[in-house]
Parts: sequence; C-alpha cells; structure tokens
Amino acid sequence: MPDSLHLSLWLRDPDLADVIKACLSGMRNFPFSAQRQGITYMSLHPVSWNEATILEQRFHPVVSPEEAVQLAAEQLHDDYAYVFEAAWDLWMPSESGESEEWTLRPSAVKFIARGPEFDDGSYEQEGHVEIDFGSDAPFLQEQTKLTADAEGKIRSNVQKLVEFSAKIEQNSGASARLLWSESEENLAQKLIARLQKVQ
Repeated sequence: MPDSLHLSLWLRDPDLADVIKACLSGMRNFPFSAQRQGITYMSLHPVSWNEATILEQRFHPVVSPEEAVQLAAEQLHDDYAYVFEAAWDLWMPSESGESEEWTLRPSAVKFIARGPEFDDGSYEQEGHVEIDFGSDAPFLQEQTKLTADAEGKIRSNVQKLVEFSAKIEQNSGASARLLWSESEENLAQKLIARLQKVQ
C-alpha cells in the first residue's frame, strides 16, 4: 500500500530567515520537471495547520524559487509555515495497466519551511524544512509487475531521490536530516525487499 514520503532537515539554532534560506537552497537544487520548471503554488499558514491560510497564490506561468521566496518574505513571522509546491519528472507505468510502457510524468513535491513557534514548535519532530514527496509509489511500484525494465525505471527514480537528498543536505546548512514515511516503515528496507523479487 502506498505511503507518504518525506525528507526533514534540522538547522542548528536557526532564526526564521535561516529556515527560509535553507528552504530556498533546497528549491534551487531541485530537478524541476521539464514541463514545470519552477514554483507552481505558494501558501502561508499562521499559527497551525488548523488555521486558514493568509495567502495562497498559484503561478501561471511558474516562478523561480527566488521570486516565490521574495513574495513570502514580505510576511515573515516566527509562528508561520511557508509552503511552496513544485514538480519533478519520475518514471511511471502506463495508466491503462495493459502495457509495460513507462513515461516520465510530473510528480508534485511540497517544500515546507516552519517558523520556530509554528504549531507549538512542530519543527522539533518534523524539521525546520520538510520536503513532502507525496506517495512512495514511484520508488516502489508495488502494484507493477517487476520486469528488468521496470526495475531500471524504479532505480532511476530512487537515484533521483538519493541525489537530491544528498545535494540539499550539502547545500542547505542542515545539521541533521531524516528520510521518513507516515507509516514509519524504512524505505531502504522496503526497496531492498521489492527489488530482490526480480527474477
């Protein structure tokens, strides 16, 4: 069953400007989709996720990470969270399910920067910066017959995830990072178990 996949980053004694800067670094290092080469949406959340947003904006055409952050920076508050949406291209099997054709398709990703006072200090558990990759299905494809071609496509998706995770850790100033899922199952163990099924 698909699970939600996240990457959390913690900074050492940051202020909100440092958190936003680390989030911007992540977006600058992100391999945007060929069809959507920038930020597609931004929202500002005051106090907690239960409160109504104070700003939401869709970008048509997309904007650069710098432009999105500049807009968000007009309202910097320690009890806000800032969400930026983008997309990257991942290999997906044919939606018809009748063929073994694979295509590169845009897959949504959210970048979340949390102020230190947002949601009662939820950054302690979820990170100052969190990247929500959505479903882990593109990295496991548990419902897909695992042929040699399918294995190659899955490995390509996983390689993109690993390379991006390493880049953001190197360039964001993070002191700690954690790749985790909602069910708390270990993605690496799930991948190994999945790919060992190739005949």
